[in-house]
Amino acid sequence: MSVERKRPKLDDTARIRHMLDAARRACELAQGKEVGRLDPDCETALALTRLLEILGEAAKHVTQETQAKHPVVPWRDIADTRNRIIREYFDVDYDIVEALIRVDLPPLIKQLQVVLGTLQADPKQL
Repeated sequence: MSVERKRPKLDDTARIRHMLDAARRACELAQGKEVGRLDPDCETALALTRLLEILGEAAKHVTQETQAKHPVVPWRDIADTRNRIIREYFDVDYDIVEALIRVDLPPLIKQLQVVLGTLQADPKQL
């Protein structure tokens, strides 16, 4: 299954947009659901897991310069969460996923909006 294709180079602005989109979509998808009680094989659980993976993968590739300018964003924790989900795919704790979505993502969305605004104000980033 090895198909080689050229990946586009993404800048920090694109990665922050991906993070924002994944976080917002996870919050929307979880709304009105008891995420901790989801069957791990149901589409909602799989989608939420994938959105957290995207969030972490994008965070992992944000440049050190941008991370240093925005230390309030828990860059390392976001990437570590992605790594745990990928490595422990067979044993994802959906109570933890629910806590991440309900407690951690709303303030993260606000933080990422600030980062995006800063990047968009810097012409070198566009």
